[in-house]
Amino acid sequence: MNRTVVGIDVGTTKICTMVAEVRPDGRVNILGIGLTPSKGLDKGVVVNIDDAVNAISTSVEKAERLSGYRIGTAYVGIAGKHVQSLNSRGVVAISRQDHEITGTDVSRAVESAQAVAIPTQREIIHVIPRAYIVDGHENIRDPVGMSGYRLEVETHIVTGEVMAIQNLIKSVERAGVIIDDLVLQPLASGQAVLTPEDKDRGVVLVDIGGGTTDIAIFIQGGIWHSVVLPVGGNHLTNDIVVVLHTPHNTAEYLKLKYGSAIAEEPEEGEDDTIKTESFAPGEQLEVSRYYLNQIIQARSEQIVELIATEIRRSGYDGLLPAGIVLTGGSSLLPRFDELVRDMLGMPVRIGSPTGLSGLSDAVDSPPYATGVGLVKWGMTHGLRHPSGGPLPGGEVGNWRNVYDRFKGWLREFLP
Repeated sequence: MNRTVVGIDVGTTKICTMVAEVRPDGRVNILGIGLTPSKGLDKGVVVNIDDAVNAISTSVEKAERLSGYRIGTAYVGIAGKHVQSLNSRGVVAISRQDHEITGTDVSRAVESAQAVAIPTQREIIHVIPRAYIVDGHENIRDPVGMSGYRLEVETHIVTGEVMAIQNLIKSVERAGVIIDDLVLQPLASGQAVLTPEDKDRGVVLVDIGGGTTDIAIFIQGGIWHSVVLPVGGNHLTNDIVVVLHTPHNTAEYLKLKYGSAIAEEPEEGEDDTIKTESFAPGEQLEVSRYYLNQIIQARSEQIVELIATEIRRSGYDGLLPAGIVLTGGSSLLPRFDELVRDMLGMPVRIGSPTGLSGLSDAVDSPPYATGVGLVKWGMTHGLRHPSGGPLPGGEVGNWRNVYDRFKGWLREFLP
């Protein structure tokens, strides 16, 4: 029997609910997507629960109508500047007479790694084993069944502020959805856009959303460093608002229509003038495309510098031959990948979700990396509760009949 998994990407600019069917052969079939503008969030953190609940409810209802599936539980992405991480090592002695390592020993070692000082206002979101060490032998992926006297585990621990976590949980649960698990957003995005070779060789995932830039460094197949920076595509738009004295919607339109991360002077005789609205009723401003992109480039360079600083701070900057994979909606800013490549001198590519069927054409682009990744996370980490069931009169998987409706909703949402 096919299994159904739901992921909810609660972002600063959009809420994306994704319903997917996990088939016995491991393929992920996208059954429905619910997309709605985000409300009640700032830089990845809930700041107004009522607004957040309404936005999440709308997204969930759209996904239910498209998929014909009643959503009961979901994997939910979490980000925000309150998220922090650290690496910790746990160690236990193998007490069995034959010294064979069991799953219980692994659990004890991971629990030992959690014995670190965490402030009372913070709580653990993830404890992720990176590698195991048996009697001094390093880089062991799965020690169960091996023999040894001493088992060590290197873990990556992700924590968040208790209040921020509780407000996110309240918002989702008041929208009628039980949370299967909270998943760090760059961890989810990595499930969608990174290959096993990327993670083995050493890669930086950079997920640039509207309010945050999420970074995760993968080495030897595991996550070694993660951080959430409180800056994203919305900052580019706000800069345009401030400098050009134009309304937010107009600034967003200018960014999407004419924006580039690298400003280039027009060729001789070329007219690159753009006419745009000002805050004054009935007045129009004239601005050159070159000047607009100078504004965008200045903020883009700052974001890249913050990414570079974080890579250096991790201490792993010499272990990343696979380079940088950009994803998230703001990674689609023209020439942003070129700017990153020029400033950091590393291989750079834009990552899109792969290995999908069903509504795959609608979600195989960077803005949906987290949503797809949450579904894949649920697929690989199992379900705590039944996700839900078919709606009365609905048929799970009847995506061909609703594809046109989804495209209509998508057009309503996009600027």
